[in-house]
Amino acid sequence: MQNFDAIRPYRDDEVPGVIERLANDPALLRAAAAFFAPRLARWLPGLARFAARRVIQRRTAGLDSVHDVQLWLADHMARVVRDTTVELTIDGLDALEPGVPYLFLSNHRDIVMDSALLNFRLHQAGHRTARVAVGDNLLTERYAADLMRLNKSFVIERSVTGTRAVYQAISRTSAYIRHSLEEGESVWIAQREGRAKDGYDRTEPALLKMLSLAYRKEVDGFGGLLERLRLVPVSVSYELDPCDLRKAHELFVAKRDGRYVKQPGEDLASIVDGIIGFKGRVHLHLAPPLAGDFADADDLAGTLDRIIVGNMRVYPTQVAAARRLGEDCDDSAWPAVPRVMRAFESRLRACPEAETPYLLGGYGNVVRHRRELGVA
Repeated sequence: MQNFDAIRPYRDDEVPGVIERLANDPALLRAAAAFFAPRLARWLPGLARFAARRVIQRRTAGLDSVHDVQLWLADHMARVVRDTTVELTIDGLDALEPGVPYLFLSNHRDIVMDSALLNFRLHQAGHRTARVAVGDNLLTERYAADLMRLNKSFVIERSVTGTRAVYQAISRTSAYIRHSLEEGESVWIAQREGRAKDGYDRTEPALLKMLSLAYRKEVDGFGGLLERLRLVPVSVSYELDPCDLRKAHELFVAKRDGRYVKQPGEDLASIVDGIIGFKGRVHLHLAPPLAGDFADADDLAGTLDRIIVGNMRVYPTQVAAARRLGEDCDDSAWPAVPRVMRAFESRLRACPEAETPYLLGGYGNVVRHRRELGVA
């Protein structure tokens, strides 16, 4: 069996040591101090870091296992949902069989919340939470990797270079996903590398080929693979995107300059915005496990796109954005919530004029995409 120590989540016996390391991590203490006490961090940084360490130690006291961490996070997630959403709804949860592991393949709009909200609902319904795939591009700081791996995340090695190293990395990821499912652990993975900043949710065929690597000697085509994976397509819909302005700016600069270079700490800022920002209504839809025969990865990816996009909700914010982009579309099936629409208009006013089309696309392109896929 392969050694997965470099990518797997932490085990129970590792939790106390990791928490102790986090409480003394200079980068985490600086980030925590700057977030919770920015003025103190600016004028008395040493005192701010000391206070941050005491807060971390106090709030994590008694966390001795992964289960303890999950319960602690569930309590915090309940407050996040209460404070940052109008409602969080889910369809398809009742169809999951207790004790059966699934591969949840989801569209990707938020770095942390897409998987966190699903795991929160799984936990509430009495199911085991899923192990979460996270790219190592998000784990440049040691504390970020520690935090993710404490919460049942495993690492996808995207920063490796060279043909041999890349193949070894994707083979290791595929083998670990199979290992997890055979251990009885569900897995969450995004349908693509990176968030769908432009509002087009598309499955990468290369991802499906990666999933097949660990089974290539045992299954016949993608139909046989799906029988082993129990792949559940997940659609997550946000009425408001707390990172919409950041995404619009990134797309604008990439178009203008040919590329966008992220600044240090930018992913962390997006993570924080995604957690604490107002989201309006959020809906998760779990489709039945996918089955059938498919000619190739492109054929399977197209089917997944139609399922995932077809099950996304088109909220009034998406309709309003699509109409501003010139689309002729029906009203949303969900009534407008005044405070959500006010927040949406406020986001538009805050967006530089040159970047506004990209912000509108992040919302409205789901309408276009549904039409293109024939699922409108």
